[in-house]
Amino acid sequence: MSINLPLIFLIAVVVAGLIWLFDVLVLQKPRREKQAAIDAQFSGRSLEDANTKALYEEASAQIKEPTLVEYAKSFFPLLLIVFVLRSFFYEPFQIPSGSMIPTLKIGDFILVNKFTYGIRNPITNQTMIATGQPKRGDVAVFFPPHQPDIYYIKRVIGLPGDRISYNDHVLTINGIEIPETLIARAPAVNAQYRRIKETVDGHEYQVHKNIIPGYLSRRNEVIVPDGHYFMMGDNRDHSSDSRDWGVVSETALVGRADAVWMHWDSFFSIPSFSHVGAIQ
Repeated sequence: MSINLPLIFLIAVVVAGLIWLFDVLVLQKPRREKQAAIDAQFSGRSLEDANTKALYEEASAQIKEPTLVEYAKSFFPLLLIVFVLRSFFYEPFQIPSGSMIPTLKIGDFILVNKFTYGIRNPITNQTMIATGQPKRGDVAVFFPPHQPDIYYIKRVIGLPGDRISYNDHVLTINGIEIPETLIARAPAVNAQYRRIKETVDGHEYQVHKNIIPGYLSRRNEVIVPDGHYFMMGDNRDHSSDSRDWGVVSETALVGRADAVWMHWDSFFSIPSFSHVGAIQ
């Protein structure tokens, strides 16, 4: 099972906030009383005198916040801001596999728009405020039905009620064959795959298809149920997607992938920004 980061962030925010609140309501009063007593003790003495000032500062230094309170007050605002941003606005993800090549590469860092498909409870993922629905051609992050704790990223191909067919590399939606344009064959010698430009509802993007269709290109027709979506990877012959494990529920959506902001292959490599930009 994957780590539930939203829950961890929420717990951290609550704990830091409670520590800070306990300090305000309980611990601060004795410290203020002790400081007032010190101020009264030195009220008739001039702090311009070096020895008097040193004694005053030494006495005041004994009245300090507990270390745990200092950390809580320092981290609470930052934790709260990060929690709100990643839960309701944008969350960064790193691409772990090649299933979305050529659109997304292994090591790409992307920003996922968390509010375009609805404001959701960060813990249960239930929609609290509806703001929009996925469109054909969107690149979406979601939890697949066979691994409901793992983030997946694929392209939205089928909407509720759509009739989807993908046979021998031919994608058909509601009986209409989706137009494609050949861009290149690669490698130059003994080509193994084709790079194709595909157009869905006016949305153009590129996909990879093997020269010889694999088993993923031999699927029967699927009718997408209400409240569900049919997802496919752009690396069509090397993507575990709805052709394998079925359609994705609306309740499993996380957000829309909007942009690549960095590429970093590994910890020991140098980050690259040559691939940044909006995701097609």
